[in-house]
Amino acid sequence: MYKRILVPTDGSEITGKAVQSALALAKLCGAELAVIAVKEPFPYSAISEMQPVPPQEFFDAQERIASANVKTVLDAAAAAGIKAQGHTVEALHAWEAILEQAKTAACDVIVMASHGRRGVSALLLGSETQKVLTHGTLPVLVVR
Repeated sequence: MYKRILVPTDGSEITGKAVQSALALAKLCGAELAVIAVKEPFPYSAISEMQPVPPQEFFDAQERIASANVKTVLDAAAAAGIKAQGHTVEALHAWEAILEQAKTAACDVIVMASHGRRGVSALLLGSETQKVLTHGTLPVLVVR
């Protein structure tokens, strides 16, 4: 059925549910897991040269957090006997990075979380999951 499953992670509780679903699906299908954590770019300000956090400190913190999130999933995969690879990438839009990684890693399904925003906040904030569904061509399993 599926040979390579992509699971994005941000370390949140709902993402943990998606990871568990991806692990179960991988186990069921004998598939490999590709894990991605997307880092935010440095918020350069056109208004001022003063930044509350130096850029390198910001980049280091983002990498530490993203790497820890990926490692958590890789450890869970190893414990379940599932082959997995992980990556961290910096991107302005997480959905674009997710779709690019799915293509690069030759994934045939994406398992990701829906953060469950409703009403005006869903309209204003948008949804990375919704954008992956809209712009992607792969099947997407959305976990709530």
